[in-house]
Amino acid sequence: MLDIARVVRVHVGTLLTAQNDMGVRDAIERNAPPGRSAAMSASRVPKVAGINALVPAPAPTAPPLDDLQAPPVALIQDRLAGWVSDLTTLHELTERLARTDRLDAALSELLRAGAALVGARRGLVVLDPADGLGPCTTVGLGLSGSDLGHLETVPRSATGHGALLDLMDPRAGADEPGGAEGGAPAGPPRPEAIACPDLLADPALDPRHRDVAVRLGYAATYAVPLVTDPETNTAGEPAGRRPRRLGAVSWLYDEPAEPDERSRHLVGLYSRCAGEHLARLIELERARSRLAAVAEELLPARLPRVPGVRLGVCHRAGPRGGGDWYDALPLPEEALGLSVGSVSGSGSAAVAAMGRLRASLRAYAVMEGEDPVAVLSDLELLLTLTEPAHTVTALFAYAEPAAGRLVLAGAGHAPPLIVGDRRCEYVETTLSAPLTMLSCWEAPSVELSPEPGETVLLYTDGLLRRTRDPMDRAYARLHAAAASVPAAVRDDPQAVADHVVRTVLADAGVDAGQDMDAGQDAGAADDVVVLAVRFDG
Repeated sequence: MLDIARVVRVHVGTLLTAQNDMGVRDAIERNAPPGRSAAMSASRVPKVAGINALVPAPAPTAPPLDDLQAPPVALIQDRLAGWVSDLTTLHELTERLARTDRLDAALSELLRAGAALVGARRGLVVLDPADGLGPCTTVGLGLSGSDLGHLETVPRSATGHGALLDLMDPRAGADEPGGAEGGAPAGPPRPEAIACPDLLADPALDPRHRDVAVRLGYAATYAVPLVTDPETNTAGEPAGRRPRRLGAVSWLYDEPAEPDERSRHLVGLYSRCAGEHLARLIELERARSRLAAVAEELLPARLPRVPGVRLGVCHRAGPRGGGDWYDALPLPEEALGLSVGSVSGSGSAAVAAMGRLRASLRAYAVMEGEDPVAVLSDLELLLTLTEPAHTVTALFAYAEPAAGRLVLAGAGHAPPLIVGDRRCEYVETTLSAPLTMLSCWEAPSVELSPEPGETVLLYTDGLLRRTRDPMDRAYARLHAAAASVPAAVRDDPQAVADHVVRTVLADAGVDAGQDMDAGQDAGAADDVVVLAVRFDG
């Protein structure tokens, strides 16, 4: 017996039955195996004896291969690949944000990363902490200062970011049950993003907002809040339901548009990470501001006026707070005591030590100002008894402007620099160690006779260290900056000091108007002090 498959046997049996009722050709046509073309099964011979008996084709035992659905494994693999891609992108962006150590740098990175996620080209972030302690600022991406000024003329509630700030105002739920008087603040745990996909088509759009949108050329916005999670209690549970407001960020589209669901989800996760990072930077910025304010109060509020000499100073505080100081003290017989110095270390301890030493140095200058060596010797004795943990470099100068005479002594300090029309050179001083480094400090003093119109620059080594160059190259950079002072401003000691600092740090690739990152090496984040003393003769 032939080994015929079951399906084939069924088809043959059905075919034999149909041949007894109608013509063979008609049976073959109606019982053709599934999948045969219509051309091969077309009817060409009329039916036998006029009988039109239809024999249904047997039901197939298995679906055709074309009807089979794709296995779910491929779909799962595609979804997993998409998730991995999103997580990788989010990880890279949050890592870049976490590497920022300054608040302005973090805000700029937030705008750039968010614009890439939502597909926008421009945006702005408004920092406005709910506690009112600041800092409050607005940073733009692709927007100039005048553009931000135009946006500030729009009523706050008419913009997406402004509506979010109003929604997160802690005073909004103060009178509601469970508000400020009843414990946890009322309100939603976290405000939602606000999308305006077509601003100009919105009939309820504020007229001023419409004018600004047309002027700046944007047609849609997407705003998300910047918040931190509520503080937790001792049990580890949130103490309140309303997160702490930090600000809001809004991205601007040139054409009517809005981000898709995937982009919304990613930028929402990113903004949460950004909120926590910004909260830490805000606290750090506040601490730096308080420390800088204390340091400024310990330094002279204004420089004295003494006949025959004019003074100017440029002071740049480091991000961690340093112990650099400067001072100018009027002395009897129209003399002037000048000092610059630096306390080792940084932070509040260095600032406090700087304040104590500067006050003590002023007292020693009044008693023994004519002898700079004696002044520094007394200061070293005080350091040995009261500040043994600190190393100090200092320079003290006794100036007699009427006689054109300057006597100075230094303890491990950088030599002064004389700038004039005919010369620009360092003062030759004897080598000496910082105070408290040796058992007994003493070095001979040096006497100078500046010409009328020349300026003597007294500076701290923070100016040299911020260049991040070897010391010989840093000294050469400083000399070149002093020699390049324009002739038009050489009569102004303040302009000379500003030009020197700006040129030295600009040539080294450092912005003189901003503090260095706290994550850089300590030398690159030191204080900078340049005291310019011009002798008029």
